Amino acid sequence: MKCLQVLFLSAVVAVFAHADDWPQWMGPQRDNVWREEGIIESFSDSGPKKVWKTSIAGGYSGPAVAGGKVFITDYVTKDNVKVDNFSRGSFSGTERVLCLDEATGKVLWNHEYPVKYAISYPAGPRCTPNVDGKLVYTLGAEGNLFCFDIASGKIVWSKDLKTEYDTKSALWGYASHPLIDGNKFICLVGGKGSHTVAFDKTTGKELWRSQTAPEQGYSPPTIIESAGVRQLVIPRPDAVASLDPETGKLLWSVPYEASNGSIIMSPLKIGNYLFVAGYSNKNLLLKLATDKPGAEVVWQDKAKHAFSPVNVQPMVVDGVLYGFDQDGDMSGVELPSGKRLWSTSEPIGKRKVGSGTAFIVQHGKRHFFFTETGHLVIGTLSPEGFKETSRAKLLDPTNNAFGREVLWCAPAFANKRIYVRNDSEIAAFDLAK
Repeated sequence: MKCLQVLFLSAVVAVFAHADDWPQWMGPQRDNVWREEGIIESFSDSGPKKVWKTSIAGGYSGPAVAGGKVFITDYVTKDNVKVDNFSRGSFSGTERVLCLDEATGKVLWNHEYPVKYAISYPAGPRCTPNVDGKLVYTLGAEGNLFCFDIASGKIVWSKDLKTEYDTKSALWGYASHPLIDGNKFICLVGGKGSHTVAFDKTTGKELWRSQTAPEQGYSPPTIIESAGVRQLVIPRPDAVASLDPETGKLLWSVPYEASNGSIIMSPLKIGNYLFVAGYSNKNLLLKLATDKPGAEVVWQDKAKHAFSPVNVQPMVVDGVLYGFDQDGDMSGVELPSGKRLWSTSEPIGKRKVGSGTAFIVQHGKRHFFFTETGHLVIGTLSPEGFKETSRAKLLDPTNNAFGREVLWCAPAFANKRIYVRNDSEIAAFDLAK
């Protein structure tokens, strides 16, 4: 009997050893790496099988997948009014948080609340939900923060950030993906002395607040270790700052004026260097001190060097930086020189387009690219260039930017599937061998 029990447990472990949820922005380790095995090498002519689809409304937020459930947020405009992306007018509607069954796409519960948008690109929420154990957290485009009990869908705690911290939303709304670190839920809030705030993730009690800045900005906070010290790095619209994640105390700060306040990428640590960049040809390489927390500028805003990403988080592979410039070209970049090794308009299309977007996810020695045209592309990145090996159309782009139809929503890769959404549906596709 004991032998049978051991064999059964071993089989269970074997089945789930490489299962991999996607519980937050950029995956379980917040690095856009998918670590599951048994994934297809290329697509058939008909593309991957669609497992299910569920109707939803507008939004830029990506899905989170954990514990057999899929979480997504959206925005239903009053009377289904069509909004103008470039306008910062006033739109009435309802933000929704939906919990779906991962196997079927069935809505298990949802929470709705009225929100008046006064932001540009007002299609819907931007931030991917954060799943942590029995709780899920969502942040809406106008600063409505919720913590839900996953089993019941009941609110555990909530915050109206704009009201409670006497602030206003940035031009493109609350778009910095929050970070869970230990017992802390950390997010960019805004207001005097409260640019960054840490809450107790279980109770919602404020643990600390730190810094004042012109507005929240959009860069997701990240934790690094440098000089033997854990540091919370946050690009504000006016500086790149490092905080003690336990107390919010400022460790160091380097002045840096972001164009339109828009550093959108999360800082990337490469060895003893830190790369930060944003809209309008802004880029910055810092060298981190090794004896104590600190940083100095190596170069900044260097013409024809590195790139200035907009929607896509760059990625480092074997010391080479890969990402998309605001003009839509993807490049490989040598560090610390910042020299561009190559550039291409692929995998988006045959010509570059402004704010061209293809979300990059590493899988072993290859990469998946989910493009703004709704295609999933398999390819490789190397210092020599990009090589496409397979492509399939998953969804239609349903939003508009710069006179073209786009899909600017990050995917989730979990349990041998990809989960993608546009402004009318969320769908799951099978990527198992």
